[in-house]
Amino acid sequence: MNFNKPKFWDVPKISFWSIILFPLSFLFLIASLIRAILKIENKFKVPIVCVGNIYVGGTGKTPLASEIFKIIINFGKKPALVKKSYNYLYDEIEMLRKVGKTFTNKNRKKAINSLISSGYDVAILDDGFQDFSIKKDFSILCFNSKQLIGNGFIIPSGPLRESFTSIKRADCIVINGDKNLEFDNKIKKINKNLKIFYSKYKIKNLDKFKNKKVVAFAGIGNPSNFFDLLKENNINLKKTFSFPDHHNYSDQDYSTLIENDALLVTTEKDYSRIDEKMKKNFYSIDVDLEIENKDEFINLIKAKL
Repeated sequence: MNFNKPKFWDVPKISFWSIILFPLSFLFLIASLIRAILKIENKFKVPIVCVGNIYVGGTGKTPLASEIFKIIINFGKKPALVKKSYNYLYDEIEMLRKVGKTFTNKNRKKAINSLISSGYDVAILDDGFQDFSIKKDFSILCFNSKQLIGNGFIIPSGPLRESFTSIKRADCIVINGDKNLEFDNKIKKINKNLKIFYSKYKIKNLDKFKNKKVVAFAGIGNPSNFFDLLKENNINLKKTFSFPDHHNYSDQDYSTLIENDALLVTTEKDYSRIDEKMKKNFYSIDVDLEIENKDEFINLIKAKL
């Protein structure tokens, strides 16, 4: 599902389109509340860790779910990852499979039951905070410091899947990027006991791109965040190309990109969508997710399990 995020979603002030679309947002919210009320919550024999968001896309759920897998496996547990199966999500599923055993199904309950019957003892959900059919033991909400909650409105007036007050269902918050005390205080007003952690991406293969001319492209929730990461690491960025989230690259796209006399770099997620015969023309930016106060974060997960 290719998706170009409307620019007005991330403009803090109320826009014309936010007002016009507000009735649809209200209907979306009512429909979501009805689904939540009617859903029967299922409890499972294994702990369920959910890595979710309320802002649509680009909050870093998949890298964090992968990092949590690595943390839990060090507890002596046998975790596995769960991803709801949609064709357009194959790039994220591929990333998860590189980390560990991943169960996919259009029904998360079925995926979790397959995980249990296969002998795994912890389920890590990449997404699913809004799936009220699953009883979670530990819920993490992801934000990016550059977008946070955008204009604060619910889809389609804004980028939120549900109201900001829904964070009270979470056990902790992980914000990728710079600290924002004003946003921290906003969180604490809703739940003063909610733990807040910050994370950053560290480029693992940075030396490949130092002192080189680079053209970057990305088809993710917020391509500008990727381009900013390159600039912050002093990569000589000559040009950028933004595509819709989960974009399937065409021959025309390849031709346009290859015309540039520079190293062509993209995200790991985008690289997985590039045709195999074309991959030799492109480079993936590989990153590690570094969590501030990681020991405290690890202990919090351990206590919940």
